Amino acid sequence: QVQLAESGGGLVQAGGSLRLSCAASGSIFSINTMGWYRQAPGKQRELVAIITSAGRTNYADSVKGRFTISRDNAPNTVYLQMNSLKPEDTAVYYCNADLTLITTRKTYWGQGTQVTVSS
Repeated sequence: QVQLAESGGGLVQAGGSLRLSCAASGSIFSINTMGWYRQAPGKQRELVAIITSAGRTNYADSVKGRFTISRDNAPNTVYLQMNSLKPEDTAVYYCNADLTLITTRKTYWGQGTQVTVSS
């Protein structure tokens, strides 16, 4: 059983900062990628940032220069530091992990954490 536990969402004024955390636990052999997606009301879920096992990162154009993704391999945690937040960053943020288990490879999603940026 694998679980992704997210924390760190909340309400912040425009220009403020938040830090999201996501910890993966369970029978994990290795982590291939971990990342963050977001979904605003009435919109499709979109990639925010992703980090590979080698530490390579990729960001949505809309967050480049403002958000930073990082990971701590012990204990399988990924962070999203969000600075200079804008009202358009308001969304439910979902942690995503591409994991290799003992016998298979699967993608997991967290339950989502709400980020609300007021103007």
